Amino acid sequence: MRTNSGKAHGIRVRTAKIEDAEQIAVLSGQLGYPASGAGMRRRLRYLLREHGQAVWVAETGEGTVAGWIHVFVKQLLESEREAELGGLVVGREFRGQGVGRALVERAERWAKARRLKSVYVRSNVVRKEAHIFYPRLGYRIIKTQSAFRKHI
Repeated sequence: MRTNSGKAHGIRVRTAKIEDAEQIAVLSGQLGYPASGAGMRRRLRYLLREHGQAVWVAETGEGTVAGWIHVFVKQLLESEREAELGGLVVGREFRGQGVGRALVERAERWAKARRLKSVYVRSNVVRKEAHIFYPRLGYRIIKTQSAFRKHI
């Protein structure tokens, strides 16, 4: 349920803490990115210290992490700096209640405070819900691409 302010009712968006790592790991697993609590603590500890990175959680009144978002400043040689959403996950039982919107709006405010003019997000082709969600928030598809990785 959403209030008139666009915020998810009963949800508070706050900066992530190391103590949230276990719940963040569970949510990451729901999106197909399994992580251990220890691995998530290590990555979260790094990101929370790093300038140009931010992680927030959406927390219920009972202290459950309903979702999380990671945003960072992306600077490429060929383009101007912009914010990029590194990840956004909303727990299955909280989807459709404004949690994702509240998290994205928080990331957008962070980007504006850094005088960044755009927010970039990538979404796997299999994430049909995301391809409906982001356009509703004003995002538009700018390209399609393949992603490659080589383990070294």
